[in-house]
Amino acid sequence: MALTIFALGASLGAWLGSSVAGEVADRFGWRAAFLALGIPGVVIALLVYLTVREPMRGALDAASTADATPASLRTALHHIRSRRSATHLLIAATVATFWSWGLMWWTPTFLVRSYGMTVGEAGATLGPMHLFAGSACTILAGWLMARPAARDPRYVVRLLAWVTAVTTVPSILVYLVPSRELAIAMLWIFVPAIYFYIGPILGLLQNLVPAGARAQACAVLLFTANIANLVVAPQLIGIMSDQLATAGFGRESLRWALIIVAPTGFWAAWHLWTCGRTIREDQA
Repeated sequence: MALTIFALGASLGAWLGSSVAGEVADRFGWRAAFLALGIPGVVIALLVYLTVREPMRGALDAASTADATPASLRTALHHIRSRRSATHLLIAATVATFWSWGLMWWTPTFLVRSYGMTVGEAGATLGPMHLFAGSACTILAGWLMARPAARDPRYVVRLLAWVTAVTTVPSILVYLVPSRELAIAMLWIFVPAIYFYIGPILGLLQNLVPAGARAQACAVLLFTANIANLVVAPQLIGIMSDQLATAGFGRESLRWALIIVAPTGFWAAWHLWTCGRTIREDQA
C-alpha cells in the first residue's frame, strides 16, 4: 500500500507533462517545454539530495527475516531467478510498461495526426485523465491492497492480471474506433488503468527478496521497464509507423502501428496470472 501511495507521483507527473508542457509548446514552441519541466526537476533533485536520508533496510521486518546486509546486483538477480514468481513478475512489469506507457508516448501525436488537435489541445485532453482518473485509480489500488484479501499474494497478482487483460480491450479500441469522441471515451478507461499495477507490483517484488536485496531488485525492475517503454517502444512504434506509411497507410500509419502494439497487454496479463501459481510458496 505504501508503494501505491508513492505511485501517485506518476499520475501527477504525467499531468504536468501533458497539460503544462502541451500549453507551453503551443505558446512558445516544443523546445520550451523541456525547459519548463527540466529546470524544476533539477531543483527538486537537489532538494531531495539535501533533505532525504535512506532508512535502515529491514528495520520493520520480523527479526527472523530482516537480513539487512546490502546485496550485490548478482545476488539480487540470483534471488529473482531462483523464484519463478519473481521472474514472471519482472517480465510482467516490463511488458506492462511497454504496453501502457509505450502507447501513451505516441498518443498525443496520434490525436494530432488523426483528429487535427494541436499539441496543447492533446495535452489538455489527456492531462485530466492522468490527474483525476489516474490518481483515483492509484488510490483505489491502495485501498484494495489494504483489504484483508490482499494478504494473499495470489489474490493480488490475479487481480492485476484481470485488470490488465480487461483494460487491454479499450487500449485497442482507442486507436481502432473511427470517432474522436469514442477514442477519448476509451482513453478515460485506458489511461487510469496504467496506474493500477505500479504500486502493487513494486510491493510484491519487495516481498519476494530479502531486505538487503530489495533496492537492487527494484532497480532491476525499473531498468527493464524503462528500457521497454523509453527505448524499445518509441523506436519500434515509430519504425512501424514509417514502414506502414510507405506501404500505403499514409497519415493513418501511426494509428495502425499502435493497434498492432496494443494487444501486448494480454501478454503482460498472462505473466501476472502465471506468477500466481507459485507466489505463495516463494514469498513464504
